[in-house]
Amino acid sequence: RAFISVLAMLALVVSAKGSVGTNTSFCTESKECLEYELVCKTDEYEVRHYSPTRWVSTDAEAYFMGVGAAMAFRRLFQYITGANEGGIQMEMTAPVLVKIPEETKMWEPAVYTLNFPLPAAYQEKPPAPTNDKLYFTEMPEMDVYVRSYGGWMLSVTSRLHAHLLTKELERVRASYNHSYHYGVGYDSPLKLLNRHNEVWYVADGLYSLLSFMSVDFMIYVAKYW
Repeated sequence: RAFISVLAMLALVVSAKGSVGTNTSFCTESKECLEYELVCKTDEYEVRHYSPTRWVSTDAEAYFMGVGAAMAFRRLFQYITGANEGGIQMEMTAPVLVKIPEETKMWEPAVYTLNFPLPAAYQEKPPAPTNDKLYFTEMPEMDVYVRSYGGWMLSVTSRLHAHLLTKELERVRASYNHSYHYGVGYDSPLKLLNRHNEVWYVADGLYSLLSFMSVDFMIYVAKYW
């Protein structure tokens, strides 16, 4: 019975659809927000399933994540406000993803990749950027481990919550990509209260049972189902 129930949940995940669409409860400043399916949730993290999406991206080299993100944000904002072929202006979408390399040395700069999700109307055929430092990223279908926190997404806070998330993932022996993580922001700099940020680690092995089920959940299944 337990095995059949688990398979049913897996089938639900496989058929899940996600896209850029109506916003979520914590995505309050954008008309369109990246949608997802919640796979499971613990006191420490969530596991979400995302469908393939297209993003506009740019890289920035800096000693601190906040500095690199600020440099890259300006280029992306110029793109959505008309710096593209056709001069098309687009609504700001959320979240903003910063790809942060895991192995960085204090005395060396790191390359941070900033990504904006393209609006639903431009997912298939986005206008080409006029800045050659911008490019499109095809984000694959993926499961991610997510830790949420409030306040501001700074280098220190991002690293702290990344550490807390990896500590919990190691405890439950989860399989995930150790080479990078995402810093995820949903709010504009003008918003002062009730801010929402996240840290993401991408699960290894799409739809792998162990990639999104904690040991605690498996014990529950074995005991009660």
